[in-house]
Amino acid sequence: MYTLICDSATKTLYMALLKDREVLAEKYYRDGKMHSVNIVSGIEEMLKTNNVIPQNIDKFICGIGPGSYTGVRMAVTVAKMFGAFTQTKVYEISTLALMASNLEGKVLSYIDARNGNVFGAIYEDGKTIIADSFKSLVEFEKECYDKVVCNENYVVNPLKVIDLAKEVVNSDLLVPNYLRDTEAERNLNAKL
Repeated sequence: MYTLICDSATKTLYMALLKDREVLAEKYYRDGKMHSVNIVSGIEEMLKTNNVIPQNIDKFICGIGPGSYTGVRMAVTVAKMFGAFTQTKVYEISTLALMASNLEGKVLSYIDARNGNVFGAIYEDGKTIIADSFKSLVEFEKECYDKVVCNENYVVNPLKVIDLAKEVVNSDLLVPNYLRDTEAERNLNAKL
């Protein structure tokens, strides 16, 4: 069974290809602004290097955010395409859970959302203690946790990601988790 994992919600584009529970390839693109260039070419390279065709992918695990609007949509769109064109089963995982997957104990996982705010969650050994939220970093820092991981420095445990991901019944129903309106939407609502 082949599994493809993809998350583009942060400044890091993460991808992995596994056969059963063996990691065949893993990529971190930490450039932040090149996800649209790297996402398809990175997947193609991993598949080609390992002699796997898209139709052989049994499971596509997609990080659904929260995070950058454009970033989140890239991985979600690719996952939907895999589901639609190859009948691959699509699974979702919070980007925050994916980021925390390599750490044990009580972990604060967060993504900078600017102006002192973050998208954050707290996990303890894979279980959600505080669900994905949009708050100030100061509010999260008041919580009790052992370790911190942010969008700048995370390492993924792809085997744990496989265990935590949840199947999406229909890939068309896969939706990003934005947690807040865009700045344009906020400005428009302020005028109303």
